[in-house]
Amino acid sequence: MGEFLLNRRRLLGLIGASAVITAWDGSGAGAAPAAADPVADTYYRVLLRHTRWSETQFDATAGHYRRTDFGFAVVLGNAVLVTRGAYDAGTAGVERDVLRARTVATIRHFAASNALVGGTEWGKTLFWDTTFQSYFVLAARLLWDDLDAATREAVDTIARAQAEYTTSLGSGDDPRSGDWTPNGPAGGYRGDTKLEEMGVYAQSLAPGLAWAATVPEAWRAAFGRWSRNMAGLPAADLANPALVDGVAVSANTATNLHDTYVVENHGSFGPHYQEELWRTSARNAVHFLLAGRPLPEVITAQPNGERLWRTILGTMSDAGEPLMPMVRDREHLYGRDVIPLAFRAQVLGDRYAARAEADLAARLEAYQAYPPADRMAKFSGEPKYEPEARAEIAISYLLHELRPRPVPVGSAELFRFAAGATDFGAGPGLLAQQSERAWAGTVSKAGLVKFAWQPSHDDWLFVISGTTPMFLPSTALAVRERFARAYTGVRDGFDATASVLTFDSGRAGMATLPTGTVVYATSGVAEGEGRVSVHNLAMPGVPGLDGDRVFTAAEGSATVRAAEGVGRRDDLVFARTSARHVRMVGVVPHPVYGYSLYSFEVGDGGGADLARGRAASASSSDTGREPGFAVDGDAGTRWAVSRADRPRSDSWFAVDLGAAVPVDRVRLHWEAAAGQAYRVETSADGVVWDVVATYPRDDLRSTGKWLDVDGRAGFVVHGSPAPIAVRGGTVTLSDGPAAGFLVEGYVGADRDLAAIAGAGAPVCPDGVRASAADGYLSLFNLGARRVTGVVSVRQSRTAVKVYQGVQRTTAVGTDHDVVLEAGSARVEAPRFTVRRIGGGAVPAGVTVAVLDGQRVRVTGPAAMLLVAQTGGVELPVVPGVEVVFPSGRPYPLADLAAGRVTFPSAPLPAGMSDPGAAVDDDPRTSWTPGPGGRVVVDLGAVAAVGEVVVTWTAGAVPAATVATSVDGRAYDPAAALGRGRRATAVVGASARYVAVSTSWKRGQARVVSVVVRPGSAG
Repeated sequence: MGEFLLNRRRLLGLIGASAVITAWDGSGAGAAPAAADPVADTYYRVLLRHTRWSETQFDATAGHYRRTDFGFAVVLGNAVLVTRGAYDAGTAGVERDVLRARTVATIRHFAASNALVGGTEWGKTLFWDTTFQSYFVLAARLLWDDLDAATREAVDTIARAQAEYTTSLGSGDDPRSGDWTPNGPAGGYRGDTKLEEMGVYAQSLAPGLAWAATVPEAWRAAFGRWSRNMAGLPAADLANPALVDGVAVSANTATNLHDTYVVENHGSFGPHYQEELWRTSARNAVHFLLAGRPLPEVITAQPNGERLWRTILGTMSDAGEPLMPMVRDREHLYGRDVIPLAFRAQVLGDRYAARAEADLAARLEAYQAYPPADRMAKFSGEPKYEPEARAEIAISYLLHELRPRPVPVGSAELFRFAAGATDFGAGPGLLAQQSERAWAGTVSKAGLVKFAWQPSHDDWLFVISGTTPMFLPSTALAVRERFARAYTGVRDGFDATASVLTFDSGRAGMATLPTGTVVYATSGVAEGEGRVSVHNLAMPGVPGLDGDRVFTAAEGSATVRAAEGVGRRDDLVFARTSARHVRMVGVVPHPVYGYSLYSFEVGDGGGADLARGRAASASSSDTGREPGFAVDGDAGTRWAVSRADRPRSDSWFAVDLGAAVPVDRVRLHWEAAAGQAYRVETSADGVVWDVVATYPRDDLRSTGKWLDVDGRAGFVVHGSPAPIAVRGGTVTLSDGPAAGFLVEGYVGADRDLAAIAGAGAPVCPDGVRASAADGYLSLFNLGARRVTGVVSVRQSRTAVKVYQGVQRTTAVGTDHDVVLEAGSARVEAPRFTVRRIGGGAVPAGVTVAVLDGQRVRVTGPAAMLLVAQTGGVELPVVPGVEVVFPSGRPYPLADLAAGRVTFPSAPLPAGMSDPGAAVDDDPRTSWTPGPGGRVVVDLGAVAAVGEVVVTWTAGAVPAATVATSVDGRAYDPAAALGRGRRATAVVGASARYVAVSTSWKRGQARVVSVVVRPGSAG
């Protein structure tokens, strides 16, 4: 998290200044953005085209849009289109006046049928009617001049009565919402965060607060309580006395986040729910802005909001959407991802969010055109997300209209800012690194285990969501032990991660490097290991999705075409045979949905479908998805396995042709639940079966140990005797766990993969695997015992890279002494480079001891040598004499506080500057405590703390004390610090949180650094 501390101050400087409220008269009259806004223009075009879908929700008999799945929420998008912009009836598929009339009629109907005005059709229920009430009230306000007096009164009543009802619940549950609950004021974070639930309570109050003529104080108090606690985290909140709407953050009571600022929902890390803080805030803010009322402070000063946002940046894709390694059915749900970015950009003035929003907006129209065309929630199974996507794009458009537009940073700057490595902990089950060139993560959550990698942050390259295998067949493995380490620039001089997961059958691990390269190592864990799945769609306008993928290996190239239309079509031709029964037997199902077929056709080469209308059977079927639907000739019906059988690999579908006939081909038209592998069998009697075809068939098979994936990524495999195979969208890098192997994954096509494969991997002791990819030494002990031995690294002898510890030059490189605990891994950066003065090879037998990132000692054969810091100063070597680089840092730093998270975070108390400056290892920065200021450093885990050293700038040093805590709630008695510019307090305790409290007054010295030195483990 060290890079976060350096960059967050910059972030705070880039937000807020542009967050100036634009006046609005509340009349609902149209107003165009003051300046050109291509993002807003995109939203308008998307809404126009989406109208073709939304009009399918109109019930001509009833005279209004449907109630089912909140289809009537399309009125908000309609209201935006008919009151703003250059309406295009040809794109929308309906005349503007017709759309206006239908929208007004729908508002009239559902205003009268809402439970809050005496109706019985919908409304009042907090989960989830009030979310759609929020959209509905906004639509009505935009079309206020078109509404009759009775409808206006009903809309006013809905806003007021909902606020009154929600306030009357106090912190209790809504009896109308079943078992949905915010868990009172305490919240919850394990398994299912209550962030979203508290947000629902807050957003049910916002329309009343924004539109009611008089606002009771009880409404404001309830809105503030739920809003402030949405991202509640006690250790952080208790350390923050900042006032938000007049109430101290330290008064918060909820625990809705893991202590690493991850939101867990449905038992997984789900960035969609992590974004709920800003999704809710956007829905609320637009009411106040449209009504011309000031925003409540909590909307723009959300406790823990910036730390939470940092975790989203740490998983950001190049499409402006967070990557979803653990989310099963909401990946690429673009409609829902627009609104949190629009809020952060337009309301908070966040230029990084503005870049992410612009990148996402650039994909929207290509995404919308992909089948099923016009829709914006096509990759999600919940129908209510479709009208909601329309509403949220409409709100995003309005936020662009109502607020000044910040200038986005460049895409490269976004990922430089977002770069960092974080271990989110064993509970969330995520160790992740965002670098400038890629994202990668080790997922150890039960049922979702994988080593995920997205080169170039491209979330349309490798499939990483849900149970999709990524190097590992995740659903078949249970993690017994987890080793995880995150390296950060502040503490270690570079960002990286190293992990090892232990299973009953062996161990596997991954190293991620600052270059975007990943290294996967395994002892041989399970069948199916070493596989990755590749997206291949025809979605013109999205890079890489041009309808095919090209794979290149030593033997040549193969082009794998994308399926046309909806679903995949497999045509399998085989030797002519006589059969009455033909069946598909599954081998590898879709990782989430199993198997589902629109049609199963059997042919003899003559063009006729011999299976049409014949009797069909299956191992199981879902309700309304019986076997007969796959042979009925209707492209809109299908067979699907039962929900219970979705994980089952050997599900089958069969057709009885009525009599034995010649057959030589089958065509299978799959739904999204397409079998990844299966076989086709024939039989004369339905008892004895013969295999006549298998899928997939190899598109490419290579023994060259390297593979280029569409010029976007490259793999090099070491240690596996098996060939690399490409079968459709599946790449198999090794097909068997026998001896284990190592894979290096490289970003882009700028590497000589053949040369890397030919050079081989370092030679290691038994149980150890290593890689020297990109000059970093990645080490894994996958054995059962601690290893002390030598790793031989092949490298250039004219510029010898040396790593922490002791190594000796050899005829081909270096021999590096290593000690590795069982089930552990580490990454060593090249700290220095050794060269020979005048050029030529460094002699064999030179011993180089790297003591830290600042000091090195060279001994051995007499030679004129130079030692250079990586990318820095070069100094001559005196054999046996320690070389010290004054400009270097002694990485890894023996400072437990370096680069760690600090509290308070935004919002900061009055007079206080960012306390992260005290732990950023930068003598040029300092922390201003503010009156009586206090900083808390989160060490990340309980550790033995020896002493705390505080260094001040010039000036009068105030009195200060040090206290420690294990849980961030209760602190041990404070120890006094001296008044010198460099003061020390001896602690001698086990603690996770270290607090430095001051009696600071204006004009006194500022804190340059807080250093926490480790104590003895005993």
